[in-house]
Amino acid sequence: MDLQYRNPGNRALLDLLDIPPGRVLDCGCGAGDNARLLRQQGWQVTGVTLDPAELVAATAECVATELADLSAGLPFAADGSFDLVLLSHILEHLVDPAALIAEARRVLAPGGRIAIALPNVAHFRQRALHLLGRFEYTETGVMDSTHVRFFTVETARRLLETNGLAILASDASGGLPWWHSRRLLPRELVARADRWALANRPNLFAWQAVFLTVPTGGPVPVVEQRSRRHTEESARPVPAAPPGRVSPGPSSG
Repeated sequence: MDLQYRNPGNRALLDLLDIPPGRVLDCGCGAGDNARLLRQQGWQVTGVTLDPAELVAATAECVATELADLSAGLPFAADGSFDLVLLSHILEHLVDPAALIAEARRVLAPGGRIAIALPNVAHFRQRALHLLGRFEYTETGVMDSTHVRFFTVETARRLLETNGLAILASDASGGLPWWHSRRLLPRELVARADRWALANRPNLFAWQAVFLTVPTGGPVPVVEQRSRRHTEESARPVPAAPPGRVSPGPSSG
């Protein structure tokens, strides 16, 4: 079985979760890689995917699975059905990501969370390629050939806030362009420099941004601010189908 979107799961996104395990909807669940990590934490996972082969694989990690086109909405009539909705590298595949955000809000239970991951098209590698006149699609990654929308760290944040989501926490995965010297330098030095780069220039050095959100219109709970950042040393890019926090203060690069 050739599963294009088999990957280690998005630990940077799941590390943001601040509520106890309950019912989670994994939109664009792929072969169940995030579902596996969630299940290990005690979550009851319902997965939705468009691919029949992925659906078969995800069944092993989910309590329920649905074959559906997310651009047509969620296949659940009941409102408030889930404590967490996971949108990991799925919004960039949709012509109208706002519509899925609205659907995620609809099926979210009171006090629930919506966790979102988006690739950053302003990452330094993409900037260099664009300056060289290269705008080429790839099988996976930021320039995945199935991406129809592209976001920077800042426009990702704007997408969420303008569609009724309050950001409780955010993080970034990436690091400085060490290339081969990464293996030669002291690990702690590299990690410290990567953390600084992601804290001060996430738009330049992050390949993905992750967000923990709640719908606006009600009280926003206070979440402990963590400074953990996912650097190149601890978080490698995963296929795109399936950040410490990104502070709104420093320039994003």
